[in-house]
Amino acid sequence: MKNDFLFFILITLPFVTVAAKNITYSSSKKDQDTLIISQNDVNPAVLKEGTHRYLVYFKKGKEAPRSMTSFWTRKILKTEFNGKKAIEVSQVWEQNDTIIHTTKSISDAKTMQWLYHKSWWQKTGNSTYNFINSTATIADYTLNDNDTLKTRKKSWEGFKTSLKQYALNWHLDLETFPILPHIVGVTFGVPFYDPGFSAPKYVYYTVTGSDKLIGYNNQEIDCWLLEHTTKGNKEVFWISKETKEVLKLAQEIAGGRYYRYKIKMAFSN
Repeated sequence: MKNDFLFFILITLPFVTVAAKNITYSSSKKDQDTLIISQNDVNPAVLKEGTHRYLVYFKKGKEAPRSMTSFWTRKILKTEFNGKKAIEVSQVWEQNDTIIHTTKSISDAKTMQWLYHKSWWQKTGNSTYNFINSTATIADYTLNDNDTLKTRKKSWEGFKTSLKQYALNWHLDLETFPILPHIVGVTFGVPFYDPGFSAPKYVYYTVTGSDKLIGYNNQEIDCWLLEHTTKGNKEVFWISKETKEVLKLAQEIAGGRYYRYKIKMAFSN
C-alpha cells in the first residue's frame, strides 16, 4: 500500500496540486512583477556537471516520523544531440532496494528547450518523446492521430502542442530553477511540460526572499527562497546563491495532511 501511494504521489503530484494556466505564446510580462519565462531569460551555463543525489521522504504530519524514503540520483552531462550542443540529465529513483523510475532527458544547451525524453516506470514501463523528429512511443507503441485510447490520445495531443512553442521539461524542475534570474519579489511564469501528460502550462513561482541553511562545519549557505502555492499545496525551494543548486524542498500537501522533503546530499557514492 505504501509503495502504491508513493507511486501515485510521484507521478501525479504536479497535476493534482498545481493550478497552472495554458500557454498563450507571450514573452511579455503578465504584470510588473511577473516574468513570463522565455528562452532569453534562462542561463543553463550555471548547471554543474556530475552526479547529484537527493534524499526524498514524506511525513504524515509535521512531527510524524519519516516514511516512504527514496534516493534520486541525477547526472548532468554537457554533450551534443542531433548536431546541437545539449545538456543531458539522467535520473535513477530508488526506493528501499528497488529502482522504481529512470529517465534520460536532453535539452538545448542554450535555451533548455526540451529535445528528447525517455522514461521508465516500474509499474507502467517505457515511453519516449523526441522533439527533433516529432515522434512519441508508449510501451513501444508509436502514438498517432488515429489513437482512440484516452490515455494515449491525451499524451499525443499534449506532445503535439509542445512541438509548437518554447517549453521546459517539468521532469527537470531541479535543473530548471537554478537557471532562472532570481530577483526578490518577482514571480516566474515557467512554461512547463511533463512529457506524456497534458499540454504545456505556465506554472508560477515567486522569489519570496532569502534564508540561510547550515552546512558542514557550521557553514552558512545563503539561499534564495522560491515559493509555489495553490489551494492545499505549498512548496518552498532553497536555492544556493553561490552555486545555484536546489538544496532543499519543503512541501505541504493536502492542507498539511502530508509533507514532502527533498534534501541535496553533500556526497554521492
